[in-house]
Amino acid sequence: MTTRYEKGLEALNSYTDQEKGTSHFDLMKDLDSIAPDIGKYIVEFAYGDIYNRGHLDQKQRALTVLSSLITQGEGSLPQLELHINTALNAGLSEEEIVEAMIQLIPYLGFPSVINAVKQAKRVFAERSEEKVFA
Repeated sequence: MTTRYEKGLEALNSYTDQEKGTSHFDLMKDLDSIAPDIGKYIVEFAYGDIYNRGHLDQKQRALTVLSSLITQGEGSLPQLELHINTALNAGLSEEEIVEAMIQLIPYLGFPSVINAVKQAKRVFAERSEEKVFA
């Protein structure tokens, strides 16, 4: 029988590219000395339970998480960076990510979306030596 942790680890690995961008594994390693249970909760609950539910594909889940983080404002920018990487690993293009951010302007306002787009631009540049689209 597969444990929640094993299911979560499999799901998390499917969203992770260790060679490109920040990942949950980096976050968990950083927190390990002070709050190792957070990593366990990320793997078991978030990825083991929630990300293993049906009905949404990886891209849809990634867009939902990005939208939520953007609505949380500047305090979530480090997690937004992590989840922009996750979204790219899930197969979303840079253009799709930015377009989803633009879609939030009427509901959230320009300042939050501009901050998110600037964060995306940094992530895109870090992941690629090519010029990101303007």
